[in-house]
Amino acid sequence: MTPTKTLLLCTCEKTQAVSPEALKAASAAGQVIVVDELCGKDMATAAEHLSGAGEVLIACGQQAALFERLGEDVQAEVGQSAPLSTIDIRDRAGWSAPDADPKRLHAKQAALMAGAQLPAAMAPAKLIQSSGVCCIVGPTDQAIRMAELVQDELGVTCVVSDAGPVQLPSARYDVAKGKLTSAKGALGNFKLEFSQLQMLNPAGRGAPAYGDAKTTARSECDVFIDLRGGAPAFPHYQKRNGYFWADPAKSGELERIALTARERVGEFEKTVYFRLEESLCAHSRANQPGCTRCLDVCSTEAIFSAGDHIQIDSDICAGCGTCAAVCPTSAITMNETPFESITKALDVMARTYREHAGEAPRLVFHSLGAGAEAIAYLARYHDGLADDLIPFGLEQIDRIGHAEILAAFGAGYAEVLMLADSELDRRAVAAEVELAKAMLVGTHNSPSRIRVIAAEHLGEAGDNAGRLSEPVLLVGGRRDITRVAVTAMADKIEAPIPLPAGAPYGAIEIDSDKCTLCLACVSLCPTGALGDHPDRPEVQFTENACVQCGVCESTCPETAITLKPQLDLSKAALSARALHGEDPFECIQCGKPFGVASTINRIVEKLENQHWMYTKSDNVQLIKMCDDCRVKAQFHGDSAPMASGERPRVRTSDDYRDH
Repeated sequence: MTPTKTLLLCTCEKTQAVSPEALKAASAAGQVIVVDELCGKDMATAAEHLSGAGEVLIACGQQAALFERLGEDVQAEVGQSAPLSTIDIRDRAGWSAPDADPKRLHAKQAALMAGAQLPAAMAPAKLIQSSGVCCIVGPTDQAIRMAELVQDELGVTCVVSDAGPVQLPSARYDVAKGKLTSAKGALGNFKLEFSQLQMLNPAGRGAPAYGDAKTTARSECDVFIDLRGGAPAFPHYQKRNGYFWADPAKSGELERIALTARERVGEFEKTVYFRLEESLCAHSRANQPGCTRCLDVCSTEAIFSAGDHIQIDSDICAGCGTCAAVCPTSAITMNETPFESITKALDVMARTYREHAGEAPRLVFHSLGAGAEAIAYLARYHDGLADDLIPFGLEQIDRIGHAEILAAFGAGYAEVLMLADSELDRRAVAAEVELAKAMLVGTHNSPSRIRVIAAEHLGEAGDNAGRLSEPVLLVGGRRDITRVAVTAMADKIEAPIPLPAGAPYGAIEIDSDKCTLCLACVSLCPTGALGDHPDRPEVQFTENACVQCGVCESTCPETAITLKPQLDLSKAALSARALHGEDPFECIQCGKPFGVASTINRIVEKLENQHWMYTKSDNVQLIKMCDDCRVKAQFHGDSAPMASGERPRVRTSDDYRDH
């Protein structure tokens, strides 16, 4: 018999109301226990169920650490402890404005509970080894002071940027003078370059002196402490493991950095946040530039070009997911929050809410850091989230692109909000938000239903009267769900929807006056959107497969191709159509079709009586022949340029016997 799951609900001293029946169904629990103060006078109830055999789910996120310690105490006392998990339904749903609709609040609690029951995606991890080799760069007084703070745990080299006095050289760390010119890498594998590097000579009496300068010098270290006071060596330096930058405007920075830097010795697990399928990447073909969307948005510079595809340095990657949000071919996907997991959770929560409230909910994407803290603060000290607003937390909201936004509408949400932690977040999601808004133009869903907001607007009511569209089946990849969701919201399918420049959907236009049908674009198209005709010179195009990477545009020797960003919802976009084609030229000898008629005629026009080889001769006729006939004409014709004399008779031994 399978042990029963127990759901423990707490009213938090009667400050929130719960619906045991709705939450029992949403959590698939066998029994539900409701108390008023689970972290206080009712803690014995939690201990009792933790000592049992079944799974325990506690609906309290704030005191999760307390209940984990309680489980450890129970384990030590009785020798076993039930599997424990916790979820917050108070800050995100239970605490709201006094006039909030209880029906909506209970529906939201059930939706959050149902979403939490979905299996979490597992991300692989790699091991990073740090031997504690540390390089400190900055002014002499600060660098030496930092070296004194960390020398017991780290092997330190100070590279000072000035000629300040070093009073007494120490055998505990090395000192040099130079200028940092380049920095790469992350924890356990930093590569630094310096110019005019001079090592301190500790020998002799009097003030220590520096030796001869080296024009360039390279160094490797595990930990990099930057005390220069100028711009950090890396963009978004907070996400660079093992790198510490001191803000000169803050006091106590050296002590704060030393406290953390001393711990960067040993073996560490680093999550591999992404999965890269190189064969799907449309970055380049045959050295012709293509898609650079992930390179353009990576805030940590973890992505770099590697020929026909990109590569990602897993040591540097901080897992923000912006690259996956903008990748048009799904060559980059996330391990922790894959697109499929997000759409499944959105669908389950929206469906559960509708079943209990009878109307469409609204959705807010937020970060699990500052965003979650803002929601908790709003709940405790103000009116909390709006009663119909379901929160969805991720490590970074950069992870959300147009496909996730449109998938939310496809799941039946009436409005999609994004809680920006900072102006930097706003800029990071701006392009994807504008793309999603552009796709809603012409549908019965207004682009104004997509908003990037600040925390103070989380309590505002929204327009969610009824469903804006029937939910659609969220099956397939990012492009599939985008197309299905927009189609479901479209009033009627007419002309393609214009999109902003750089959008990963669209058509291409070919200037027929320039195109010579060389088919270079067809041979290099990375997604198969361009193809040729098996029987005649023709370029065919399947719009649904085009990601607007630009390889065809940069490849075309005649500059005949232009990208046209748009979203065509008609069935015609799913099939190949002819963009440009011509009749083939027929060989004047055998009649076999070959080449392109306009090209052959253009060549004849340019050469006939214009070039000495094609003047007063029949050589121009060779251009009008297929390969086989051209070879025959050159060797066997009456005036063939490669014809030889009559073949001599073969001599045999009989010819010599007669003599």
